[in-house]
Amino acid sequence: MAFNSITRLRLRSIFTLPAFLRDARASALQAGRSVGFISGALLLEGRMVSWTRTAWESEEAMKAYRDSDAHRAVMPKLVDWCDEASVAHWVGEPVSDWDEIYRRMSAEGRLSRVRHPTEAHKAKRFTPMKRWIPEQPIPRSV
Repeated sequence: MAFNSITRLRLRSIFTLPAFLRDARASALQAGRSVGFISGALLLEGRMVSWTRTAWESEEAMKAYRDSDAHRAVMPKLVDWCDEASVAHWVGEPVSDWDEIYRRMSAEGRLSRVRHPTEAHKAKRFTPMKRWIPEQPIPRSV
């Protein structure tokens, strides 16, 4: 069993995209070398939407990653960069099927605070997922 974590972020402006991609890459590299990381991937969906999926040995391992280094540094920026943000967690086998991930987010996702939410964010409505770019696996480097 694994502690699964998924996120969905929608950027408000294309002007934040370069900084977001830089910080997302740094966070992914951090995840790959974090104790307790099992597997994960990033998916740039298009329409300024990105997804992450990670599987961890425990919730504590995920929280240690979340609360340190590059990930900790980028989290406060997302309040202004994003107009939609959500997260979901569950215990089970690691999930890599994006249709299942979308279903989980739609059913179980919890909204994160953003300063300028869209109407869809306020209503917890997720547009149907379109995978325009293949997922980018997060390499393990521990």
